[in-house]
Amino acid sequence: MWITPLSALTSTAGRAKVPAPVDAGEIVTDTESQKAAFPRVLGWREWLALPDFGVRSIKAKLDTGARSSSLHVEAIEEFERDGAVWVRFALDAKTRSGRRARWLEAPLSDRRKVTDSGGRSELRPFIRTCIRLGGDRFDIETNLTNRHGMMFPMLLGRTALAGRIIVDPARSFVLGERTRKTRRTPEPHP
Repeated sequence: MWITPLSALTSTAGRAKVPAPVDAGEIVTDTESQKAAFPRVLGWREWLALPDFGVRSIKAKLDTGARSSSLHVEAIEEFERDGAVWVRFALDAKTRSGRRARWLEAPLSDRRKVTDSGGRSELRPFIRTCIRLGGDRFDIETNLTNRHGMMFPMLLGRTALAGRIIVDPARSFVLGERTRKTRRTPEPHP
């Protein structure tokens, strides 16, 4: 039996490589090894968590058309702490219960020009944070912007997806339904 490894299907200078056959005896069958070696297939929309900010679930669009990830914030302000620039931001102006949302803080990673789907460019602040998607945790860089009126408060772009996730546009919420607990307590980050 012959199996073609995924790495053999990449192209070089626009030309497709000819796949080299691999003996099936060389394929690792341990499911944990395969999980680490191959990207996970998820739907075009999923629930994820932002453990650094105590957010247990937020609806995200896994957007292969967007280079960077984007998180909706209602308000944002910059400040200085120990000689570094930080940002303070609110994810929601009000919670469903009517309480005012608390402000969250993170060090500013960068400011970059981002062009939205309508072709408009703006300078946006970027932060680094951890996300939890199913059983996987990893750090991403996301920009902070007002996404009011958009269906998804978060976009997970190509740089966050690369090497980790393959998006199946015919599927949604592969990881299951939203966590119903609303408690906002930051989880420890390993």
